[in-house]
Amino acid sequence: MNDNITEHAEVLARIAAALERLAPARASAADFAAALAFVWHPDPGRLQPVIDVNRIDLPLLLGIDRARDTLMENTRRFAAGLPANNALLWGARGMGKSSLVKAVYAAIAADAANRSNGLKLVEIHREDIESLPDLMALLRGRAERFILFCDDLSFDQGDTSYKSLKSALEGGIEGRPENIIFYATSNRRHLIPRDMIENERSTAINPSDAAQEKVSLSDRFGLWLGFHNCSQDQYLAMVAGYIGHFAIPTEESEWRREALEWATTRGSRSGRVAWQYVQDLAGKKGVKLT
Repeated sequence: MNDNITEHAEVLARIAAALERLAPARASAADFAAALAFVWHPDPGRLQPVIDVNRIDLPLLLGIDRARDTLMENTRRFAAGLPANNALLWGARGMGKSSLVKAVYAAIAADAANRSNGLKLVEIHREDIESLPDLMALLRGRAERFILFCDDLSFDQGDTSYKSLKSALEGGIEGRPENIIFYATSNRRHLIPRDMIENERSTAINPSDAAQEKVSLSDRFGLWLGFHNCSQDQYLAMVAGYIGHFAIPTEESEWRREALEWATTRGSRSGRVAWQYVQDLAGKKGVKLT
């Protein structure tokens, strides 16, 4: 009898060990100590540390002062353990939406008063939005505070994953974890294309309710920060700011003419276009942008 019990116990132990190996890996305290920023991989539930975040310093983001100050204050409150809102940064492409999120995070995280709170930035890719509830469950209750960041968030025709996002932002019966906030950038104010909303309105039994369900997604964000195309003066100010910061040896008469021509060939003026021109200028002048 004892031999049978021992044999069964050994079999059960092997089964338990096998199941443990197959189970999704969970982030550990050591993982969070490894870096300030992470990228979420839903399969197998892993947070990949990012040692060096690709970002631009906050003082170099010009022409978006109101959005900068508002997001900065919201993030500062969150880092301090105070109530704060999910934020949607929407509008013109290339105007610094994602750059602002990363720059504000870096500025707040570098503050000595916030280091003890363990403020972390976690990027979740658009295609992984359906796994957002799993990520939030993983982070819930930890001592660290997490900014979940999704860049270029939008939903196309037939995509129902927006329902997962709505549920996650509301937090279900448990509510949104107090140590988590969600920041997203998008070119669309309502995240869903107008033709998708209109199609739902025309085919639904109750058109108004169907349309409202989709439009209400953006209502889950307490902060809407709009980014609009910049003027020529703002564009040139951005270029001048980069040139001054990196001490690129050039005369204003030279770079001003080239910068305007650069914007004309691109068909737009934005922070991204200004940065691309400065990269080209720095390369010609032999200056490293570090």
